[in-house]
Amino acid sequence: MAGKKYRAALGRINRQERYPLEQAMRLVTETPAAKFDQTVEIAVRLNVDPRQADQNVRGTVVLPNGTGRRARVLVLARGDKEREAREAGADYVGAEDLIKRIQEENWLDFEAVVATPDIMGQVGRVGRILGPRGLMPNPRLGTVTQDVARAVREIKAGKVDFRVDKAGVVHAPLGKMSFGADKLLENAHALLAAVLRAKPASAKGNYVKSIALASTMGPGVKVDLGVARAAA
Repeated sequence: MAGKKYRAALGRINRQERYPLEQAMRLVTETPAAKFDQTVEIAVRLNVDPRQADQNVRGTVVLPNGTGRRARVLVLARGDKEREAREAGADYVGAEDLIKRIQEENWLDFEAVVATPDIMGQVGRVGRILGPRGLMPNPRLGTVTQDVARAVREIKAGKVDFRVDKAGVVHAPLGKMSFGADKLLENAHALLAAVLRAKPASAKGNYVKSIALASTMGPGVKVDLGVARAAA
C-alpha cells in the first residue's frame, strides 16, 4: 500500500492531464514523498522500433546544471594519455592491468569508462561484462577518443548517456530535487533537445508519443507534448 506522503503527492496530480513542462516540474519538486534528496527523472516514449538497428536511438548530452551525482570515471589508456586522464580528474587510470581486473574480479567500481582507440582491441575482452551495464566505450558517445581529458571533464560536469530501451522509452536523470524547479527545467530542455536531435531518419509519424516526470519516490506527472514540438 502506498505511504501517506505518496498519497498526498498523488492527490495534487490529475493522472489524466498532460501538464506544461514548467507546471509538471513544479508539481514534482513541490510534492516530495521522501526525506532524502531524491533524483528527478524523465521518461520519453518514442515512436520507434528498437529492434531495428536504424531506430536504436542513442546519444549524449551535458546537462547545464549537472546531475548532482559525482560519477567515478575509469580511463583505459597508455603513456601520455594516462597522465592527461589523471590531470583531468579520472578516478582510475590504467590499461591491461585494469582490464584484467574487470575480467577476473568482475570489478565495476565506476560509472563511466573512457578508452583510447589503440586499446579497444583489449577492451573487447570485457565487452560481455561492460556492455550489458551500458559501460562499454563507444565512439558515438565520445568515450572512445584521443581527447581523454575532455571526455573525463564532460562526464564529471554532468554528461548523460541515453538510450531507448526495448519498450521504446528513454529514461534519464535530470538532477536532484534540491536543484529546484528552474535548474531542473534547464536540464530537461537540454535532454529533450538531444533526444530530438537523435531522431532516426527512418522514424515515421509523431516521434515523441509521451513524456513523464517523476522523483525517486513520487508519482509520475504527464507532460504536454507541446514542449517536444517547441524544441524540435
